[in-house]
Amino acid sequence: MGATAARIGVTDAVRWRFQIHETLTQAWFLIKVTAFPSLLMAIPFGVIVSAQVGNIVSQLGADSMIGAAGGLGVIKQGAPMATALMLGGAGAAAIAADLGARTIREEVDALRVMGIDPVQRLVVPRITAMMIVAPLLNILIVVVGISAGFLVSVVALNVTPGSYWDSFGAFTQTVDIWVSLAKATLFGFVVVVIACQRGLEARGGPRGVADGVNAAVVLSIAVVTVLNTVVTQVVTMFFPIRMA
Repeated sequence: MGATAARIGVTDAVRWRFQIHETLTQAWFLIKVTAFPSLLMAIPFGVIVSAQVGNIVSQLGADSMIGAAGGLGVIKQGAPMATALMLGGAGAAAIAADLGARTIREEVDALRVMGIDPVQRLVVPRITAMMIVAPLLNILIVVVGISAGFLVSVVALNVTPGSYWDSFGAFTQTVDIWVSLAKATLFGFVVVVIACQRGLEARGGPRGVADGVNAAVVLSIAVVTVLNTVVTQVVTMFFPIRMA
């Protein structure tokens, strides 16, 4: 489904038939259901990373490295995974429920009878919207998470602001930001494809919709976790941590 949607989306864009209005509508819906929970998740996430890493680094006598360790933890791992969890928990559930309800009401079958491809009409705008929203959420979580970690380091761990930002800037590279955004976009694509697939496969009335939503959430989070491990190993191989 992902490959088919990508081909149809590119074809529609070239022919100036892409559903821009529907895509923007779905993107705004995803922002509404994920932005505030992402904000609430980013604050404790940044605090936890800075507190745990800060305690270990302090015991080693390297307080000046807290900024680098905490910032890189949020950018390279925390933000993409938090984005995936939000999109998988809230976004995927909403998409699977919507498409599942359309399926059991036979709206999808009606589209096929009228000669309209459900993937083109329903799936492509949702995939595009998710891939637009995913990096935006990732940026939000990075900013809020690092800010929360900075406050904890300065207030609770007695790290000077200048030392925090100096170490953060010394080890954080531009490629780390791009990798973080790429991971978030990839995770968003995987999540929305699973949600659309489960929604269009819903059978058996409301119980089938509920099962599809549950499967979409569980599968998307499980797949993203495994995928993150693989991507992290590949990225570490080609872009090892070094002084910026």
